[in-house]
Parts: sequence; structure tokens; C-alpha cells
Amino acid sequence: MSILKTIAGRGAAAAVLTVTAFTAAAEDYTITVWAGGTGDESNYRYDAIALAADILEREAEVRGEELNITVESQAWSSWDDFKQAFTLASEAGNSPDIVVSGHEDIGPWSEAGLIVPIEDYVFFDTWPLNAIYPNLIEVASYNGQVWGIPQDAEARVFYWSIPDLEAIGWSAQDIENLPARVESGEFTLYDMLDAVEKMQAEGVVDASMGFAPRVSNGPDYWQFYQSFGGEMIDKETGRLVLDTKALTGMYQFFVDAAARGVVSKTFLGTEWDTWHQNVAAGKYGAWHGGTWHYAQWTNQFGLEDFFDTVQYTLIPAGNENGRANSITHPLVYLVTSAAPADEAVIAAELISIASEPRINALHAVKSAHLGISEQQNSVPLYANDRWLSAASERLAPHTNALPNSSDFGIYWNAMYDGLEASWTGVTSVEDAVAEVEAQVTRALGDNVIVR
Repeated sequence: MSILKTIAGRGAAAAVLTVTAFTAAAEDYTITVWAGGTGDESNYRYDAIALAADILEREAEVRGEELNITVESQAWSSWDDFKQAFTLASEAGNSPDIVVSGHEDIGPWSEAGLIVPIEDYVFFDTWPLNAIYPNLIEVASYNGQVWGIPQDAEARVFYWSIPDLEAIGWSAQDIENLPARVESGEFTLYDMLDAVEKMQAEGVVDASMGFAPRVSNGPDYWQFYQSFGGEMIDKETGRLVLDTKALTGMYQFFVDAAARGVVSKTFLGTEWDTWHQNVAAGKYGAWHGGTWHYAQWTNQFGLEDFFDTVQYTLIPAGNENGRANSITHPLVYLVTSAAPADEAVIAAELISIASEPRINALHAVKSAHLGISEQQNSVPLYANDRWLSAASERLAPHTNALPNSSDFGIYWNAMYDGLEASWTGVTSVEDAVAEVEAQVTRALGDNVIVR
């Protein structure tokens, strides 16, 4: 059974884009969607596909045709569990039609043949795809092809407790000027340590509660590498870059933070709910997280008067070699190679519809993610959201993304292992950096540039 009058096979864009040319007979399809890193606030990662299915069915009905699409979805809050499930399903030949995952999976999954280029199924020069921010399309690309469609965007943020800053003598003007001072590089990570150490010394916050980083591995920690001047990829050659000086500065910063008592040596591995509860209760002096955490804190954990109690900035520079920055980690819709040809066509069309500004705004506002197109600024639901408007203006222009290189996972794991080893005191900073260099060069050889 095929919904197409003609189809020359997967990859024939002109043929597959005749998705609207249904036969007279009723067509029934089941489209499966799996989403990783998805909690209660992010249900539109898959519900948007269901909404798109309803629209596509109604369009068929208006043409006098019958199309029935059942969307079956499954979500995982744990990235590890999600990726393991997808890997096992792919090996068994029963993976879903659509996966929603981080853009960094495009490199390894495309090289393993687990996904197909979505550019073979959609036109990026027509609405709504032509309205998506070009830098997000670039993030969804690899080896000269567009593999996915951005599902959301974000910025990762450094947050500050306004009452705690006031308690150590900061004026309202000092607090208002902080974002600009951070952006310019005038106020650094070490200035932050001075401020939160003072909070603890004066009893404003409890011991080891001055600074609360991310509790587990994640893209956030690459921001601190950039804060000390690190680059992840060489733009001219496309090879990964290991800057040992920047990595040393990054590791030393966290070692210094622990030595000054503003964060525990055993902080990594803290339960996420504990971390969120402490944030919402105002128990931390400064912390970093994502724009989307705003929705969790205000909707689930009881944080009130966010704008009166929390200041927000870029991640500060670490020294004169680095810069204030923020990493965005867009999730992307990907069509899997396991999807039969006709289901792949339907899946791609549903993804395209789900990318329309009004539908994507539902996810953006509920989950506190940034929009994927400028047109969403004209959608009242999005435009009237104070947090999204503020975050878009202050943070989004300064974001960059992790590389899509299929080799980056090796580097990423080695970096975090070294961070954990030096932070906890298992090894010295010097030895941790040396071990990262040894692991990465042994595994990647000439595919990484060591500086």
C-alpha cells in the first residue's frame, strides 16, 4: 500500500513530496515517535506530531480522501536509557519512525545508517521550514546534508540569587549591571567565587551551598572550557580541538571552587530533584542551568517571583583568554532508516507541520524553550511570555553548539572523566589533563588537534 501516485524510492525528493496525492482508497498508518530527555513539561515533543497528524487527516478529508494516522509515542527522561533503547531497537530491526534526540547524535547515527537525511523528503525553501533560523538548520546538518529538523532551541544560563547578593551589600544597580559586566568579561568566574564565598562567610547561605553547578554530565560543562579560551572544533579542517591550556583552567576552577568550600567535592551525582528543590527554595547563591529549567522551577517546584529573586547572565569568562558564552543544545526530529518508504514520507510531513510557529510555540512556552523561528515572536502565546522574550534577547545571540562529529563522544566522555577525577581529588589537574590527552589521541589520532 502506498500513499503516492509515484515514488522512485527513498531519496527521490520530487516523488516523496507528492505526499498529498492520496489514492481514493482509505490509507491507514501508524507512526511511532520516541523522545529522549523528555519530562512532564516537554510533552509537545511528541504531542506536536499527533497534532500534525490531525491536521494532515483533515486536509485529506477536505480533498475528499480518507487518511487515518495513529501516532504512538514513548518518552524517556533519562538520556542513557533512551539511547540504549534506541540502539537495541535498531539492532533488532524494530526502531520507531521518528526519534527526537540531541543534534550531536546526527554524526554517529548517520554514519551507522540508523537515520536518513530529512532533506530527501522536505523542501527547506518553503514554509514553515524556510522560516527556521539558519543557524539551527546548520546544527541539524552533517557532512553536507540536512539530517533533521530542529524541535526546539535553548540557552544555558548562569543564575544568581538576588536576595543573597543584596545581603552581601550589592545595590539594585550592581545587580542590574551584572549581565553587562559578565558579557564584557569584566566579571569572571573567580569574581563569582568571591561573591558566593562571602555569602557563606556571612551566613547568607549554608556551607558548600554558594555555587551549585550541573549535577551530572552534560553540554553545560563545555561552556566552562570555552570560558577559559577552549575551542571544540577547527572550522577550517573540521577536526576536533583539544586545548590543554583551556582544559587546565577549567579543571582548576572547579578544584578551586571545592577548595574554597563553595561547592562540595562530592557534589557530582546529587539527585536532580534535590537540586531543583534547593534552587526553588533559594538555598544556592549562584548556579547554572538551562532556560527550560524556569518552567520546572515555577510550575513544579514552587519558585515564586522569579524576576524579583533571580538574576541571569551568560556563563562568565574564566580569564583573559576566554569569553562569556552559552551553549545551545537543540533537539531535532530525525526519521529513522527503519521506517518503510511510505511511513517515512508521512513522518517527514508530520515533522514539517509540527514545525509551524503556532504548534512549536506550545512546546516552547510550556517547557520554557526558545523558538525555532523568528515568526514565533508573532504568536501571542510566545510573544507574551516574559521569560522567553527576555532570554531570547539577552542570551540567544551568544550561543553556540557542540560539534556533530561522530568522534566527539569519545572526547566528551574523556573530558568529563577528567573533570570528575580532578574535582574529587582522585588525581591532580595536571594528571587529569594528561589522561584526557592520552585517551583522545589514542582513540582519534590525527582526527584531533592538540594545542
